[in-house]
Amino acid sequence: MIEMLDPKSLTVFITGATSGFGAALARRYAEAGAKVVITGRRKERLDALRDKMGERVYAVALDVRDQAAVEAAVAGLPEDFASVNVLINNAGLALGLSPADSAEIGDWDTMVDTNIKGLLYVTRAVLPGMCARDEGHVVNLGSVAGSYPYPGGNVYGATKAFVSHFSLNLRADLLGKQVRVTSIEPGMAETEFSLVRFKGDAEKSAGTYKGIETMTPEDIAESIFWTTTMPRRFNVNRMEVMPVVQAFSPFAFSRDEG
Repeated sequence: MIEMLDPKSLTVFITGATSGFGAALARRYAEAGAKVVITGRRKERLDALRDKMGERVYAVALDVRDQAAVEAAVAGLPEDFASVNVLINNAGLALGLSPADSAEIGDWDTMVDTNIKGLLYVTRAVLPGMCARDEGHVVNLGSVAGSYPYPGGNVYGATKAFVSHFSLNLRADLLGKQVRVTSIEPGMAETEFSLVRFKGDAEKSAGTYKGIETMTPEDIAESIFWTTTMPRRFNVNRMEVMPVVQAFSPFAFSRDEG
């Protein structure tokens, strides 16, 4: 029988913990006895989550796009939370579904700044401590959009392809160190993702999930929890997960009907 890691031995740093996957991850680890650092831009949500989960949770209001703030947040962690051995880069977003010729450049900038640069800033701030202690696990939230294109997914999909390949390259850099790296790449799950993508349009967001039994944030949290509590000899490089009702479309063609 496999002896799983004791969650009580983990100090977990989660970005984007104010909703969706991040909030579900915070609950899962805290309930299992881990120490959890929750971060996000919405301080009131962080504080409410911390108040529900108790003293094993430390909250930091943080925008991952701000490199100086990221470095200060990691450097300023209290002693009890400073030895982070699980980093979950969950913060990310999609904005819009316009084709590339009419998409808003500002939306592209925000996705690149959050999904790529924010992930890099947090990883670079946390990783040296893991390497010095020779123990750790970096989990990056990718997406099936990083592997399979869809109309309007242009820059969002490209940022998630970056996450997947950066994770593999990070694993190559860390060979010889006891630091694991996992890219988890979910398909459709009902969170605030579409509400953000459609900039607060609740009706359009709800239409995305109509009639579909999607995955839940708890499904994704449990999948990640499993990868991080497997024995340290075991590394999940990539994990792609989708709801049973989601599959792959046939190739599209633009036909000349003349």
